[in-house]
Amino acid sequence: MKIAIASDHRGFVLKGKIIDYLKDKYEILDLGTNNEDAADYPIYGIKLGETVANKEVDLGIAICGSGIGISIACNKVKGIRCAKVDSIDDAYLTRKDNDANVIALNGSIDFSKAIEIIDKFLNTPFEPNDRYIRRINEIKEYEETTKI
Repeated sequence: MKIAIASDHRGFVLKGKIIDYLKDKYEILDLGTNNEDAADYPIYGIKLGETVANKEVDLGIAICGSGIGISIACNKVKGIRCAKVDSIDDAYLTRKDNDANVIALNGSIDFSKAIEIIDKFLNTPFEPNDRYIRRINEIKEYEETTKI
């Protein structure tokens, strides 16, 4: 599995720790930022979203100060279903029910909790039952008919 990861400056430290943890298990694509200098989360969120949407990777991990801004940026990319998650249950449900392809984390979340969340996200398959598929298709149909 190939995973892309991106952050702004407030997620940079956590991003490095996550990459170190994941690099022996997965192929990792680091999309930046590359230091703690001020960086705008939309640049990295959109870059991550495009990388996932173009199927250059299987899934994505986004990190910014709150996790909210970068999740909004990711979700501006057609085909991205990014969820800002704070718990293992969130990670599980967003994959199982929503087939999310990106998660967003708060840059100050405890590393061990972040790893538990990421492991759950990466190891939970989508459950393709009729109602989940119908809901995802409703989102796709909206994307096809509007300019977002």
